[in-house]
Amino acid sequence: MAERRLLVDAALDRWLPVQADRPPQVHEAMRYSVFAGGKRLRPLLALFACEAVGADPAEAMPAAVALEMIHTYSLIHDDLPAMDDDDFRRGRPTCHKVYGEAIAILAGDGLLTHAFRVLADPEADGVVAVRRLQVIAEIAEAAGSQGMVGGQAMDILSEGRALDRETMLYLHTHKTGALIRASIRAGGISGGADGESLAALTRYGEAVGLAFQIVDDILDIEGATEEMGKSAGSDARKHKATYPALFGLEVSRRDAAHLLAEGKAALRPLGEKASMLIALADFVGNRRH
Repeated sequence: MAERRLLVDAALDRWLPVQADRPPQVHEAMRYSVFAGGKRLRPLLALFACEAVGADPAEAMPAAVALEMIHTYSLIHDDLPAMDDDDFRRGRPTCHKVYGEAIAILAGDGLLTHAFRVLADPEADGVVAVRRLQVIAEIAEAAGSQGMVGGQAMDILSEGRALDRETMLYLHTHKTGALIRASIRAGGISGGADGESLAALTRYGEAVGLAFQIVDDILDIEGATEEMGKSAGSDARKHKATYPALFGLEVSRRDAAHLLAEGKAALRPLGEKASMLIALADFVGNRRH
């Protein structure tokens, strides 16, 4: 995983606009946020999914880079005063605290837009055109109002409200789960996955995506600010709708463990080639930040 993170970081550095290019403030803010740390979970899922279907993971690198840019844009915007109003992210001041709200908004816009430039680049090596179009459609849907944006809207609109199970699952599977599912599917599509393999990857992605957000909710209660790199307990202070708030910690832990086991079981048809995806599921369950 550490080796693949280095490859992802090198690709991000190569594909992001050079900091000195005009307007330098926006490009500096984009790079500041992208290279502030992070697990690179979504890129790793794409690369390992590509590998799991027997392809060279390099074929999924454009998707991996684009996914991290989109994820980072979402964090920049989430941290803004109009959204979650957070001062720290990954142990560093948030983008708007360093560059101001206007530049932070534009840096997020820049990352979202540039992600699709990377995906559509006709001169990039790797994915053949028809697969590339499928990946673009997959990621665009997961990032938009029917995916991550829709989930974030529900998150904001649900503050201070008691949600039913159906609405809570919608919130989590869209706000976080949609882009994780798309990461897995984009990697599989990039590698030319057949129908059975893509279905297995999809089941894994759905289970791990929901489990990731449940674990995130648990960590906001039990985690330490120093480990998490952001303020612990912020969900409760902001009256956020969370899985433990609705179901309790014990049920939340049980459901997260069940989902991760379900995700790993879905990969059985792929055999040993999916071993790194299984390791990533364990990483999601055991993470402390």
